[in-house]
Amino acid sequence: MHSLLDYDVKILLAWGESLKGDGRFTDFLLHNGFPELAALTNAIHSDTDALKWLMDNGYPEFAILSDAIDDEDEAIEWLERYHCDFLSKFAAACRKDDEAIRWFVEQDLKLFILIIRTIHDILLFQSWDSSDVHRRRRS
Repeated sequence: MHSLLDYDVKILLAWGESLKGDGRFTDFLLHNGFPELAALTNAIHSDTDALKWLMDNGYPEFAILSDAIDDEDEAIEWLERYHCDFLSKFAAACRKDDEAIRWFVEQDLKLFILIIRTIHDILLFQSWDSSDVHRRRRS
């Protein structure tokens, strides 16, 4: 199975910028051998087509990660059942679980902490958008 730990720091930096909405970095990931991270960006931004792409193209753990970040119980259980420990901790930290955040701090995983903060912002904006009757999911 794949893990976010599998990626070089430069690729993770690009993914972080992609998550912030910089399309140049999403395009970079897409066209330079990391389409799964571009799809994960879009899945985290509620794009159901990207979620399906992850499932259909050999990255189900990243699709499940996106759902676990959204606090879906079955996804959280799946990550635990298949011993995706890092992804499980990452999803918990993205959901603002204090113990998981503390673990990232104790491990001195600064880049992941920055990415987690970016995802916190995404989730906050999504919660605002969900109460706006003029917005819809992108897919």
